Amino acid sequence: MSVQTLYSAATGMTAMETKLDAIANNLANIETTAFKRGRPNFEDLFYRHEPIPGAQDSAGQFAPTGISIGLGSRVSSTQTEFHQGAFQGTGRELDVAIEGPGFFQVIDPSGDTLYTRAGNFSLNANGELVMGSASTGRLLEPSIQIPPDATAISISAQGVVSVKQPGSPNLSAVGDIELVTFINPEGLLKLGENLYAETDSSGAPTTGTPGEDGIGLLRQGFLEASNVEPVRELIDLITTQRGFEMNSQAVKAGDQIMELVANLRR
Repeated sequence: MSVQTLYSAATGMTAMETKLDAIANNLANIETTAFKRGRPNFEDLFYRHEPIPGAQDSAGQFAPTGISIGLGSRVSSTQTEFHQGAFQGTGRELDVAIEGPGFFQVIDPSGDTLYTRAGNFSLNANGELVMGSASTGRLLEPSIQIPPDATAISISAQGVVSVKQPGSPNLSAVGDIELVTFINPEGLLKLGENLYAETDSSGAPTTGTPGEDGIGLLRQGFLEASNVEPVRELIDLITTQRGFEMNSQAVKAGDQIMELVANLRR
């Protein structure tokens, strides 16, 4: 019995260690633009039944309950919480936040279409909108090119990109920003660099205009902040640490019982 205690407690320690990794990642990304918190979920492992509920005894009576000994726990999944992060006003023309559901589409140098909620865009040498990255300039899809003589850029809530040019009192539209949604965004594959990739679990993307068919609106001059709540993470950190310590105490208790049994003949 004490041997099983060691193994069951060890699974609990492993699960708590995984949760600690997730909490550490959440805290590390507390300032990451549009970062979405990861939440580990736990499940119990299979059981040893001695006997199972409803077993029939020698008198023909059915046992109302059984004896079920659990064999530990494990992390069943880590779900991404896609609730809205706070808005950070920047006043920058090429900073765009999504208010509500939706993702920007960007083209990776490999040719794959990837998805992000980070709207800190920049212009490349051709005047095209790209993700603001120091390593890879991923083009916004559909491509939007800003004229070199543009003196101001306006992005409407519905994604219409307009520019003001010398000699013209009116704004001229140069393109539209489209957003995509997924039936199961939690099924997206996290790639790092604020990027997600489509999977069979997420479903195919549905493209639409911001503000229509349940798709979020755009807010120029703002960025979406990380939705990590520091106080919540610190509380989870404390409870996870205590859970790990209690499982380690179970290991110690099982070891002490085994030592006591081994010394009975002395």
